[in-house]
Amino acid sequence: MSTLPDRVRVPKTAELVATRIRQRIVTGELGEGDALPQEAALMELFGVSRPTLREAFRVLENEGLIRVRRGSRGTAVVQLPTDQVVARYAGLVLEHQRATIRDVSAIRSLLESACVELLATRSEPSTVAALREAVEHAAQLTDGDEQLAAQNAFHSLVVRLLGNQTVVLLHNAVQLIATEATNRRASILRTDADTARHAGAQAHRRVVDLIEAGDVPGALALWRRHIDQTTEYLVGEGGPQLVLDLWEPGSPSR
Repeated sequence: MSTLPDRVRVPKTAELVATRIRQRIVTGELGEGDALPQEAALMELFGVSRPTLREAFRVLENEGLIRVRRGSRGTAVVQLPTDQVVARYAGLVLEHQRATIRDVSAIRSLLESACVELLATRSEPSTVAALREAVEHAAQLTDGDEQLAAQNAFHSLVVRLLGNQTVVLLHNAVQLIATEATNRRASILRTDADTARHAGAQAHRRVVDLIEAGDVPGALALWRRHIDQTTEYLVGEGGPQLVLDLWEPGSPSR
């Protein structure tokens, strides 16, 4: 016989107000940069006190959904939820759990390899054209840092082209960490970074050829090998081992 809890938690009034405002943001009723009404108007609308309203604001501000302008006539401005917010929080959790760069790379390999496999199965001309354009763009860049950024963007493009927003969201959290690890590794040994960029460019160009040819096994094997080689580069010769290592005190990223 199942038992019921003795007490059911009743949401605080501030949470209910935050929920009402949050729903208006996520449904698009409120857009990026829109200012919420003045406090007095919101207090009357929701029938709450100023402390309750400000508590609701704190909830939404902590979620990154609003930006509060302080002052006697302070207002709150809407900030639409982004993948980067999720990515940053995921990174913090992984830091706390002392996850390794290899852990993150393993998930990156699973997500990206699955996408490459499906893209090769479909072998759509528009997909191939987008990937090839990204490869050529990276190849034309002469600045090493810009080329590295373009190559990182290629990984994100592989996932976006699949068209699954849930996978994109998960991958963004992983890619944020992978990008930071790549940047940190490149700052340690520039010569190795040049070699890694060259190898990455070759792998990217080759996987596009395999996707265009519809060679599913070939594309899948190449991409898994590419991620494995990238992982060994990232953690080798003084490279970061833990996600926590990426944001040491003094790091410009934080």
